[in-house]
Amino acid sequence: MKSKGLFFIEHHLSNTYNLSLVILFVAIAIFTAGVALDRGNLKYTKHGSRFNWVAVVTFSIGLGIWAMGGYAVDRTLLIYVTIISILTLFALVYTSLKTASQLEAQSEELELKFESIIESASDAIIVADHNRTILQWNHSATDLFGYTSKEVIGQSMTAIIPERFQDDHERGMRRYESTGEKRVIGQTVELIGLRKDGLEVPIEMSLGMWKTDKGTFFSSIIRDISERKRIEAQINDLVYLDPLTGLPNRRLFNDRLNALLERTQQESFALYYIDLDNFKVINDRFGHSIGDQFLKHVTTRIQSIILKSDTLARLGGDEFIILSPHTTSNLAAHRAQELINVLQPPFELENEEVFTGASVGISLHPSDGHTADELIKNADIAMYRAKADGKNGYQFFTHELNESVSRRSSLSMALRKGVGRGEFTVHYQPQIQLESETVIGMEALVRWHHPELGMISPGEFIPIAEETGSIHRLGEFVLNEACRQNKAWQDAGIPPFRVAVNISAVQFAQKDLAEVVSRALAASGLEAEYLELELTESVIQSADRAIETMNELVALGVHLSIDDFGTGYSSLSYLKLFPIDTLKIDQHFTKNIESDEKDAALVKTIIRMAHELDLNVIAEGVETAHQVAFLKAESCNQAQGYFYNRPMPAEDIEVFFQQLDKTSSS
Repeated sequence: MKSKGLFFIEHHLSNTYNLSLVILFVAIAIFTAGVALDRGNLKYTKHGSRFNWVAVVTFSIGLGIWAMGGYAVDRTLLIYVTIISILTLFALVYTSLKTASQLEAQSEELELKFESIIESASDAIIVADHNRTILQWNHSATDLFGYTSKEVIGQSMTAIIPERFQDDHERGMRRYESTGEKRVIGQTVELIGLRKDGLEVPIEMSLGMWKTDKGTFFSSIIRDISERKRIEAQINDLVYLDPLTGLPNRRLFNDRLNALLERTQQESFALYYIDLDNFKVINDRFGHSIGDQFLKHVTTRIQSIILKSDTLARLGGDEFIILSPHTTSNLAAHRAQELINVLQPPFELENEEVFTGASVGISLHPSDGHTADELIKNADIAMYRAKADGKNGYQFFTHELNESVSRRSSLSMALRKGVGRGEFTVHYQPQIQLESETVIGMEALVRWHHPELGMISPGEFIPIAEETGSIHRLGEFVLNEACRQNKAWQDAGIPPFRVAVNISAVQFAQKDLAEVVSRALAASGLEAEYLELELTESVIQSADRAIETMNELVALGVHLSIDDFGTGYSSLSYLKLFPIDTLKIDQHFTKNIESDEKDAALVKTIIRMAHELDLNVIAEGVETAHQVAFLKAESCNQAQGYFYNRPMPAEDIEVFFQQLDKTSSS
């Protein structure tokens, strides 16, 4: 017996296809496909869903139209069509679901890979939406800014932007949103970031942007460039700053000077070219390390008196330069004197007092030049004139100084060649024992006869020789020649006497001075007791070191004297410490004893003090009988000067002694 279900199907299929059933079938088909396709709300299935919907609806409508045509349908055919339709429907649904599942798996895999790449990146990577809300934040961002992802995701990007830049950032974002203009997007820019601890850090950021249906998103790839900035700063310092003092160097000074000249051609400003006096002596005496410390102390003192608008630079060695805006000639003179005064007090190096001074040359804009090179050159010229005038002073540039500088440059070049060419000779001035009026010694004085310029004064070429270093060769020539000549006089039968040789402060600072003297004595065969070395007071830059060198010389058997006493940085306490034999009174005091009571009083004091210390005294620059009488009355031991004899060449000295012999025998 057939079941009721089969009976119903056979009965239904035996009838003509009904319109109501067709419509119902189509509705069921569409509903079933829709439910199947939308179930699970799968990602990335939009296009597949549309395809399936179209296929199902097309099939259903086609079947309905066929049914509505009034055609009688074979029951067997209708069964097959229905089964095929249902199978097709389920095949399409299955294919769609499988494709959606594969796409979702691929999407998750891509997201994992993306997350892995972001987290493994050495640069900070931050993703934010159009509201500047942070959506993604990797480990490198945590390392850079100090925030964890939990702390910042969902927060505003302003958390890592310094407050002073936040308004500019917001204006830039709004401009992009309103105009679409990409000024920063797609570019790499350098910015300042703000860490969680409040510290600012230099960063380099590359900004990207993309749009979806959900809105606009921004990606920031950020790199910490602190180390790069530090290296750049170091390189900048090497290029523009003096490594010893930290002052601007010549390059930076020229940049600032040129910038000032570009701004104005009529504004008054001054350049001060500063050269330290006696620095070479200090450097040679103490060594370069201590010399560097000395330059730092000098820098500190100069900085203490300059204005904030001034530029102080070190040009090299012991040369400094100052650019002072808004400075007239009167103010420039006042400030130059301040520079000299601030360097007058002694410096302490290795627990010893050291003195220096400054020679300052001044050029003024616009009167002394309109270019940086002109102004610097003219200030340099004025500085050399200040040194030639006795150092420790200042000099304004004048156009007449150009000739002087040109001559100075020529002499500097000629000095190096003159010794080898035999242009230098040694003259000798007798030193007289006042009580007996007899010759007790000679002072050796160098003379230069230039083949083109003629006789050149020692007062002109000696400072140049000291500054250029030629003094070492020149001084050694004078020492060797004086020793040789004195021994020759002795061999000729002239009664032996001491010959006095001047040793400059630069020579005294050389560490092998005792060896140089010893070689000169050995080469000439002269006994050491017949050699006297005259030292200027400026050699007393370091008492302990000076005593050490003096003791080395005394150990050879030579005599020592202090020349030009009373004109330098002497301290009376040194007189009891130094192993000296003689004080030489500077000719400036001797010349004025007739007209200046104070000079006369000073000469008396020096003589009495020297005798109390058991020192010999000799007066220089004696030119009149009245001066001789004064010195005899004060018990001065010896004298020298034009009153007795001018400096003479060696051959004239032999004639001089022959005349003395005739006078004494008659």
